[in-house]
Amino acid sequence: MLRPGIYEQLIDRRLAQELDQLPENQKATAAIDQAEASSVLSQYVADVVRKALERMHDGKSELPDQVALVNQLVSMVGEVAEEDIDDISVDERAQQLLALTSDKDPRIALGKSAKDVVRPETSLAQSSLFTGAVHEPQMFSELKKEIASADRIDMLVSFIKWSGLRLIMEELTEFTQRGGELRIITTSYMGATDIKAIEELAKLENVQIKVSYDTKRTRLHAKTYVFYRDTGFTTAYVGSSNLSNAAISSGLEWNVKVTARDLPQTIRKIAATFDAYWHSDEFEFYSDSERERLDQALKAEKYTGERPQFLFDIRPYPYQQEILDKLLAEREVRGIWRNLVVAATGTGKTVIAALDYRRFCKQNPGKANRLLFIAHREEILKQSRDTFAGVLKDANFGELYVGGYKPESLDYLFISVQTLNSQALHEKLPADYYDYIVIDESHHAAAHSYGKALEYFQPKVLLGLTATPERMDGKSILDYFGRRIAADIRLPEAIDRKLLCPFQYFGVSDIVDLSELHWVRGGYDKSELSNVYTINRAVAEKRADHILRSLDRYATDLNDVKALGFCVSVEHAKFMADYFNACGFPAMSLVGTSSDEERSNARKRLISGEIRIIFVVDIYNEGVDIPEVNTVLFLRPTESLTIFLQQLGRGLRLADGKDCLTVLDFIGAANRKYNFEEKFASLLSGNHRNVEYELQHGFVNVPKGCYIQLEKKDAQVILGNIRQSYGFKAKLVSLIASFEEDSTQQLTLANFLRYHHMDARSLYAKYNFSRLCVEAGVREQYSESIEDTMTKAFSRLVAIDSRRWIQFLLDVLPRLDDVDFTKLSHMEQQMLNMFYTTVWQETIEDFGVDEVWEKLYTLCDSPVMLQELIELLRYRLDEIDFIDVPAGLPYDCPLDVHCSYSRDQLLVALDFLKPKTLREGVKYFKDKKTDVLLITLNKADKDYSPTTLYNDYAISSSLFHWQSQSTTNADSATGQRYIHHKEQDGKVLLFVREFKQDACGAAPYTFLGTADYVSHQGSRPMNIVWRLHHEIPAKYLKKTMQVMG
Repeated sequence: MLRPGIYEQLIDRRLAQELDQLPENQKATAAIDQAEASSVLSQYVADVVRKALERMHDGKSELPDQVALVNQLVSMVGEVAEEDIDDISVDERAQQLLALTSDKDPRIALGKSAKDVVRPETSLAQSSLFTGAVHEPQMFSELKKEIASADRIDMLVSFIKWSGLRLIMEELTEFTQRGGELRIITTSYMGATDIKAIEELAKLENVQIKVSYDTKRTRLHAKTYVFYRDTGFTTAYVGSSNLSNAAISSGLEWNVKVTARDLPQTIRKIAATFDAYWHSDEFEFYSDSERERLDQALKAEKYTGERPQFLFDIRPYPYQQEILDKLLAEREVRGIWRNLVVAATGTGKTVIAALDYRRFCKQNPGKANRLLFIAHREEILKQSRDTFAGVLKDANFGELYVGGYKPESLDYLFISVQTLNSQALHEKLPADYYDYIVIDESHHAAAHSYGKALEYFQPKVLLGLTATPERMDGKSILDYFGRRIAADIRLPEAIDRKLLCPFQYFGVSDIVDLSELHWVRGGYDKSELSNVYTINRAVAEKRADHILRSLDRYATDLNDVKALGFCVSVEHAKFMADYFNACGFPAMSLVGTSSDEERSNARKRLISGEIRIIFVVDIYNEGVDIPEVNTVLFLRPTESLTIFLQQLGRGLRLADGKDCLTVLDFIGAANRKYNFEEKFASLLSGNHRNVEYELQHGFVNVPKGCYIQLEKKDAQVILGNIRQSYGFKAKLVSLIASFEEDSTQQLTLANFLRYHHMDARSLYAKYNFSRLCVEAGVREQYSESIEDTMTKAFSRLVAIDSRRWIQFLLDVLPRLDDVDFTKLSHMEQQMLNMFYTTVWQETIEDFGVDEVWEKLYTLCDSPVMLQELIELLRYRLDEIDFIDVPAGLPYDCPLDVHCSYSRDQLLVALDFLKPKTLREGVKYFKDKKTDVLLITLNKADKDYSPTTLYNDYAISSSLFHWQSQSTTNADSATGQRYIHHKEQDGKVLLFVREFKQDACGAAPYTFLGTADYVSHQGSRPMNIVWRLHHEIPAKYLKKTMQVMG
């Protein structure tokens, strides 16, 4: 019997009999994932055959007997593989092919043979590990032989030393002279690269070199050498060796040699990742004209660690581009030109503003495009002007108006709030003088301080930047932006991009039970909460002692702690400071009435170590910013997600010597309305799995470098709370019943979803909003026969995001009984048919049939369901955060690029009226000369499956790698159609989704638009690279470009 532990073992019949004897709670089994079945089963067969052959060898069987056994197996599977058995049987001579040469090979003319072809000492078919062991070939000698036999080479290294390169330079020269292609990616990191090495490489034929100069963000530590062979025997070395003498000859380095024969999925991932890097803007082509730039960068990195200004173009990262896309959508889709961006301090808000202004200037060529940038501190204004100058590549851009600085011109002005008010620019300039105004409210700022200027000036664009949209003093910047947030930078994304430091979050069991406290207007009664923490001295001191002991337990060294403790009231903050001081742990408290001088003094004392913790009331964002804070204590439950993230953000600033932020969250029994789920969901990098799954599996989707650990009691409290959460009917009903009291807003679908930060798919997975409102006692009872049908349909309509389709439905649905469906245009009929098949799961083949009219009229006669449908469509229209465009097809088709559609919806849009009959991921429409490719990136049910994940992926925003069906031959009619579609006036449409399922069932596909054939490799299957006509928006790029992380 197997030993207790974890396995990933196929169950054979003998093991099945043993497992049948065990109780269910002692074993865990799962069905083989269909997407991974070929890999799992073939591995099992290989193991069985290998053991059989080893027994035959031990039993002194001759080699011909072993070959005969293999051929028996081949004959059994030959028919299924559609191969001639005689062709694929092992030849009786039992030999391996080692090399082939062409009849024009120069070596043949010299009297040599294929036996003289240079080959590596280690196997081309079996992976191995290099550690510098005795009798092991040296790394550099193997590289020389790999180069000699490669057709194409990719190298990825942090730096290149001439001492290492010259060891293989002769082989690289010969390789490139015979037509071999060499691609190299490296960086200027630490100035370690020798410029001579780059110069010598650049002299070679067929060589392309890319360099990253932005090493503050691109910390490339990977070392990889890939040797592609047209024979299929590709090899790669992945490990610790940069291209230096020590690293490839004598250093204590480990490198794994990976082969395509035994680890094809790993080779695929290596190739995919390298291609993604190669096409990334972070790496730039090197040529002789770039020598001085590279030399400057290397010297700057080596001697100062700084980069010269304007050394590289400032381009948006995907998360920044996503915000720029959202700003564009706000303006062009909704006509809103006052836009607020929310992001934690330190996440590059000013860069986004500068990039947006650069785009604004490009959209308005030849105009003045005057800029007014308002902030509170001289330091911020100087940094902001430098950022704008860097983005615009104009060292003279902008003037300061703050302190001792007085500008010569007011056209491009970086001004302090104090100067803005004292100089009263709003009384001296025309209202439309400035075209673009930015307010950077990163620090303590009362909205009224710049209110007069904002009310007077009428710019084309008003852009607000804030870390604190919700403030405790009631002076919110939101009021100047219609209380609408255009875009925000999620903390996980900022941490992944190394804009903020990672966190280690510890949920600590609290000793106070809050479950019976009054819940008023969306939160605990603050006076009751404060009394619990301060009035009962014995309880308060016991809790404070527990907090101090927990800090000692989780902190690395109490002497190094620089902490913020968030409290519920002034009394609570002062009590905690007094208790910590009494225990010999230096502390102080800051409250809303603390002066600027007190705040500044507190900052200095904390940084110097004179005190180790500042206890503050609520959000301290209204105080002094302290990047050095390395510990945050949540000493009260925070009901508002926005405030929780603002508080957490106080500790996530990057600072020298700060590896991570330690977060201690004291969690006790909570009111059932307290929402743990949204808090933890906001800390996760992906949203594919729910928080309950993450909690049970150890929070596997936290940002890079982060960690969440809950003490056992906390985990039980949170799990119990989540199981009542909005995935469950009772919780939804409860939230709806108290919504207007909690939020002080009118109960509507949109208000409800936004207030609770709820994904509409969670609500519509099982329910409809109207019925939940009735059960909550806030709406009158109703009875409509179409309710069950519509409840299911809502789950399929909840992803709708095509402006054209939504606007058509919003126009037609309210007047259904007054529409002659037969007189609609063909495209309008297509859109109505898409809606019809979504609701009734069948298509309209004849718009004159009575049954079609009757079903549509049923919806017309169901005012509650119709109204909810219209509310949902309006909500979805208001949530669109990208610019869609028509596909540009030569026939009627209502599909818009970058919108999402179910399989049935998109097929009906192409006039295919039997969508249920499609069982494959490809469909050719002969009459339209159109190939439709339905692509699921992660074909397995698990989040990560290396056997299937790197078949289909975006190489860049405009290139997509797709693997055809396994039976598609490059020479077949289908393969030739893919290759020559442009000459044949054919169209190729790509539809992509990340996973097969989402909260509502089958996940929709995002339409990436039309594409052109670029190249392909292999056959049965073909691996094709397509060039998209429309670049993938940033919001989808991270999902489709999974190799970049």
